[in-house]
Amino acid sequence: MVTLVIVLVTSIFSVIAFSQHSLVYKYQFNAYQIINRKQYSRLILHAFLHANWTHLIVNMLVLYSFGTALERHFQQFFGSSWIPYYLILYFGAILVSPLYSLYKHRKDYHYNAIGASGAVSAVVFAAIFFDPWNKIYFFMMIPMPGIVFAVLYLVYSWLMSNRSKDNIAHDAHFFGAVFGFLLPIMLSPDLLTYFINQLLRR
Repeated sequence: MVTLVIVLVTSIFSVIAFSQHSLVYKYQFNAYQIINRKQYSRLILHAFLHANWTHLIVNMLVLYSFGTALERHFQQFFGSSWIPYYLILYFGAILVSPLYSLYKHRKDYHYNAIGASGAVSAVVFAAIFFDPWNKIYFFMMIPMPGIVFAVLYLVYSWLMSNRSKDNIAHDAHFFGAVFGFLLPIMLSPDLLTYFINQLLRR
């Protein structure tokens, strides 16, 4: 339910921005503008913008797939608090995932980023936290346990972040993923024992 609302709102805002490029210019993540011109709305609203249909569809499909599974886990472990906790996860990841980039590119006027990938990574990793051996279909074809995918994803994101050779916000992917994995433990420390037990059941 919550995931579907986020998907719909993000999709609508992104589609509007496809034809109104001024929205992208105004709200894309730009560390220089955020720090020096105090345009703090960019910290949130950049996650509701996407570069093109492929970028939007991939992010929203992944978000919906893992988000609906995560909703069930949150309902099970957090009861009536699951909705605010889920929102803390998603919007917390939007804020936390680009913090390293905010510092790294604080003097770079030309660095821009858009997309919900940092928050989506948080949702994916939170879902893996609760069910680490559940299979993930990489590129929708290659099955692998979620925990294996998680390790490979973190290594890849960190390496690509250090190379900085493309226009993908690998920093946000990495830190969003870490945030998503750790937040359940921060909300309920007993879940660390649950995760270890799930991990050792194989």
